Amino acid sequence: MKRSEKKDFVSNLKNEFSSSASIIVAEYSGLTVNESESLRKEMRESGAKFKVTKNRLTKLALAETQFKDISDLFKGPTAVAYSTDPVAPAKVAVNFEKKFDKFKIIGGGYNGEKIDKEKIDFLAKLPSLDELRGKLIGLISAPAQKIASIATEPGAQIARLISINSSNSEESN
Repeated sequence: MKRSEKKDFVSNLKNEFSSSASIIVAEYSGLTVNESESLRKEMRESGAKFKVTKNRLTKLALAETQFKDISDLFKGPTAVAYSTDPVAPAKVAVNFEKKFDKFKIIGGGYNGEKIDKEKIDFLAKLPSLDELRGKLIGLISAPAQKIASIATEPGAQIARLISINSSNSEESN
């Protein structure tokens, strides 16, 4: 990689880290190509990114972000998962770690704070932004649905009465 390419890479990575709510750092040594691709796919589907980067370049990218305190986690073969959704990379990484013993979560960062494996496990148990949005929409739309059914109920009662009365009057004729 040329010097200018490195500068661009660091700059792009810095921008991505700056807009992220969480970063998960993991050791990936020993994963097969298929396993790595599976992890990338799961991350993409959940709205997160997963990259294997050079530690020196990653540390440079982290230096001017809220995650500068996690630079010491980058030793040996490491990879990063990050997203604007603080829960997404943690969920995928924790699930992946359960499936593959060659993938080990080292630590990470959440809103500028360095976090350990225990806090990452806690994040993974929280609902994602999409799940929260779905629940919120459900809560908001439930009262509207109840109001609509209450508003239409008197009309339905009147229609039933009319139908009963008309059938009774036909029987008496």
